[in-house]
Amino acid sequence: MVTKELIKSEIEQVPEERLEELYEVVKLYSSPKARNNGTSFLSKLKSISIEGPEDFAANIDLYLSGEKTID
Repeated sequence: MVTKELIKSEIEQVPEERLEELYEVVKLYSSPKARNNGTSFLSKLKSISIEGPEDFAANIDLYLSGEKTID
């Protein structure tokens, strides 16, 4: 409950012109099911696919540093 009281205290200090923006953020946190349609974060990650060389996963550090390039 302490955290909730700290949040309320901080909200009191937010300028009036920023309250609408804050309200939108709070709405996102108050109803996570509506935001992601019941799909978990890990399920969404599983559905991501990328195109790259066969050794991309094993050598990602080399690709990111530029030691290896995609030809």
